Amino acid sequence: MSDDPDPRDPRQDPPEYRVYGGGRQGRPRREGPRDARPGAGGPPPEYRVFRARPRGLFSRLRPGEDSLDVVGAGVGAGGPGGGRRRMTPGRVVGYTLLALLGWLLLAFVLFVTSAQIEQSHVSSRAVRALSSAGALPTSPNTILVLGSDQRLKGSKEPGANVKGPSRSDTMLLLRVGGGHSARLSIPRDTVVDIPGHGRAKINAAYAFGGPALAIRTVDRFLGVRVNHLVEVNFANFPKFIDSLGGVGVKTGCVLSLINGGTTNGGYTLRLRPGSHHLSGKQALALARTRKNKCRGAANEGDLTRVRRQQQILQGIKAQLTSPGAFLRLPWVSWTGPKAIRTDMGGLSLLGMFGAMATSGTPPVRILKPDGLTTLPDGEQGLTISDAAKRRDIARFLRG
Repeated sequence: MSDDPDPRDPRQDPPEYRVYGGGRQGRPRREGPRDARPGAGGPPPEYRVFRARPRGLFSRLRPGEDSLDVVGAGVGAGGPGGGRRRMTPGRVVGYTLLALLGWLLLAFVLFVTSAQIEQSHVSSRAVRALSSAGALPTSPNTILVLGSDQRLKGSKEPGANVKGPSRSDTMLLLRVGGGHSARLSIPRDTVVDIPGHGRAKINAAYAFGGPALAIRTVDRFLGVRVNHLVEVNFANFPKFIDSLGGVGVKTGCVLSLINGGTTNGGYTLRLRPGSHHLSGKQALALARTRKNKCRGAANEGDLTRVRRQQQILQGIKAQLTSPGAFLRLPWVSWTGPKAIRTDMGGLSLLGMFGAMATSGTPPVRILKPDGLTTLPDGEQGLTISDAAKRRDIARFLRG
């Protein structure tokens, strides 16, 4: 017969039993012969109970461990009886990066969604009046910025228009993208030929035919192709400024009665000379101020107004680049697109803002009038010679 042991013979040596635990203390160990089992008369076996939890993020096997060593191990079980995994600098950085990425993703989704909602409100006639151009921010684009002078509902100002078409209060051309950066303001009282309506002040084009006619009028008057439209939404602009925490400006004395002032259902702005941190309503009133009631301000005109608007734009840029802007980012991302109405979708709008942010803040040039003319209704308007237009437009397109 063979001398090899029969594994089925109970008289042979009993097999070993192995008990596994968590962590390094859970290494397999010999527990003794078969007679150490319950009821065999030997000492009772020692059992260890481990709480089963999945391994955590960024965890890895320790040197000398295999996958069985961590079965049932808690996240970070590092000593007898388990425990929480020690928070290391690497894990702190990892979790912080995940939180920052989540915050940025939330802001991006809110911005794109808000922009798409506002894009749907732009008239199809206005979109058809625009000319195509390359994608922002890599290609130069000409953008027409419009703001209307429509009075607020409930205004008691004599002659105020709260329902019908209003005239454009602001007409500004932007040249951005592809390394270009230029701004050109068109005086609202400039007399031009409005298609289908004859000679009139350029701000009347918006009243006659909305943004579509304003685009066509600018195209014909200046000989430039407008690629995108941005209408300032005065109802939501203050909310955007407030979401930024206000803006800082430095002004002289300002006393402005917007839409007839507070007594007529409008808004009254009073600023002393010096630095101010403006709320949304104050910033909007300052941007719209044309007639300053302060002593010595009678000679202020469109140039002064453009300078104030430039200050507000610089204040917005300063707030956007401040440390506190990151904490406000989702709110800013949601209210920003609602402050304007544009044909651009969320990605194109981000491209425009990116191009503006990386190309600096150029001064706003104004089409300089060189004469006056009287319209059939008796109103006086400004005239600009063809030579002056060609000079200013060539400088604008060079950016």
